[in-house]
Amino acid sequence: MKFVSDPQIKVKIRKMNERVRWQEQSIVDRGIDQTRIVLASPTTDSAEFSFLVVGDSGTGNHRGHNPQRQIAEQMVSERENCRFVLHTGDVVYLVGSSEYYLQNFIRPYREFIVGGEHPSRIAYDRMVFNFPFLPVPGNHDYYDLPIVYGLLSATALPLRRLLGAKLDLDVGWHGSDRGNTYAKAFLDYLKAHKMPGELDRHLDAHYTASTSTGRCIRYQPGRFTRLPNRYYTFRSGGIDFFALDSNTFNEPLPIPKTKQGDIRRQNLEFDRQKLEQEKLAMLEMCDRLNPEIPEEAEQLDDLAAKLEQVDEMLMDIDKQLSSHKTAATDVEQLEWLKKRLIDSWRDSEVRGRVIYLHHPPYVTEATKWNQAQTLAVRLRLREVLDGVADAIGGAARGRPLVDLVLTGHAHCLEYLRTGDTGHGDSGINWIVCGGSGHSLRRQRPEGPVLEEPSSPEAYRLAREGGRSQKGDRRIAESLLFVGRSGQGSHKRRPYSCLRIDVLDGCPPKFRVRPLVVERFEGKWQEISIEPFVI
Repeated sequence: MKFVSDPQIKVKIRKMNERVRWQEQSIVDRGIDQTRIVLASPTTDSAEFSFLVVGDSGTGNHRGHNPQRQIAEQMVSERENCRFVLHTGDVVYLVGSSEYYLQNFIRPYREFIVGGEHPSRIAYDRMVFNFPFLPVPGNHDYYDLPIVYGLLSATALPLRRLLGAKLDLDVGWHGSDRGNTYAKAFLDYLKAHKMPGELDRHLDAHYTASTSTGRCIRYQPGRFTRLPNRYYTFRSGGIDFFALDSNTFNEPLPIPKTKQGDIRRQNLEFDRQKLEQEKLAMLEMCDRLNPEIPEEAEQLDDLAAKLEQVDEMLMDIDKQLSSHKTAATDVEQLEWLKKRLIDSWRDSEVRGRVIYLHHPPYVTEATKWNQAQTLAVRLRLREVLDGVADAIGGAARGRPLVDLVLTGHAHCLEYLRTGDTGHGDSGINWIVCGGSGHSLRRQRPEGPVLEEPSSPEAYRLAREGGRSQKGDRRIAESLLFVGRSGQGSHKRRPYSCLRIDVLDGCPPKFRVRPLVVERFEGKWQEISIEPFVI
C-alpha cells in the first residue's frame, strides 16, 4: 500500500491554470503578465545583495526536537542582511495538507509572517509575509492520500496508531487536493473572485507594476504577497531569477519495446518486489519499537525516513513502468523558460541569471542520483538550454548560460559543477538545498563524480538496460556534500540552509555561506563550513 499518490501531469497543469484563471479575457485585456512579479523594496536595487535559500523543510516536531525550527532561527539571524527567501519546494510534508500548515510551516516561520506572534490565529490561506518569501512547489505539495488509506485511517485504529502515532509521518485525513492547498497558501487565487466586477477590481489594485512584458503583481511585504503562478520570474540587482515547477516536466521517458527495454522492465519489476518486501519488514519493525524510549524513538524516526524513501523509489519505478509512448511534459512552461532566458541574454541591463526548482538534474545523494525523474528533468532543461544557445549564438562569450541553479528534493546540501556535457548545461554551478528540516540522506557509495554515456547510441542503450556502459564520460562533480553520516547512536544529522551574497560585476560572483545545525547524540550544535565563491 502506498502512503501517497501523485496526480498526472496534465491534471496538475489544468488545475493550477484554473486556480489562477490563466489568460482569461480580463487578464489579457489589461496586458497582464501572469508569470512575473516586481518586488517592492524600501531600499535601492543595489547590485550587491544577499538572499536566503531553504528547501524540503515542511516537517513536524520529530518527537520533541524540530530541525526546521532550528534552521528557521538561523534564517532569522541573517534576515536583516538579506533581500528575500527562496524556497526550493516541499513546503509541507507528507501530502501538502492544510491540516499541517500550522505545525509544519506557520509556526516554524512565524517571524516571516504578519501576525506571527500568534501563529495559531493565522489561516494557511490568508498568510501575508512581512519579508519576501518566494517558493516553488515540491512533489509533496502536490501529493494526495490514496483512497484506500483514507478509508483505513478512518476505520482501522491499529493501522492508524501504527502509521500516525508511532511513525509521526505528518499524515492526516486528506492530502493537498492536487496542489490546491499550495495554491491557496501562496498563489494569487483568482478563482475565488466570483462576484461581478470583483476580479477587475482585484487586478487593478494589485497588478500595478509596469515591465517590458506587461503589467504584473507588485509584491509588497506586509500588504500583498501573492505569487501569480506556479512558475514565475523577477529581477533583483541586475540578476534575473526564474522559479520553475519541475513537477510537470519530470515524467520519465518511455521504455522502448525492444529486447533491452524488456530487460529493463523485468529489472524494474524485480526491484519493485524487493522494495515492497523491505517496506513490509520495516513496518513490522516499527510495531516492535516503543516511542517512549529515546533510543527507540530515534530508530522510529529513521524508519519513517526510510519508509518515505522507499515510497519515493516505488513511485519512480511505477512512473517508468506506466509511462506512455510519449512522455507527458509541460511544453508551455519550458517554452516560456527558453524565451525568457533568450530575452534575458539580449537585455543589456541583466548581468546574470539564477534558476530555482525542486527536482535536481544533477545530484549524488544515494536515492536520487540515478532516478528516472532526475534524468528526465536533466534532459528537458538541456533541451531548453540548447535552444537558448542556438538563439544567442556567441553572445555568452564562454560564460555558462545560467550562473546558478538551486534545487531541493534530495535531502542534503550539495554543490556540484558540470563540465563539458556537450549541451547548453555545460559549466553551470548547481546547488541542492534540500536538507532544511526533513529526514537527511547519505551520499551515494559510487562517489562524487557523475558520468554519462559518451554517445547518443550508448546513452539510449544505457537507459534501456538500466546500467552504465563502457566509455562513459565525466559530466559533473560534487565539490561539497553535507548529509547524514555515521551509524547507530553516532549518527550525524546536519540540517542546512544558505545565505548567498551576490557580488557586483558582470559576470556576477556568488559567495555561498552554508548555515548548518547538526543533531548529534541528542544535542544540537552549529557547524562551521567555510563560505565559497562561485
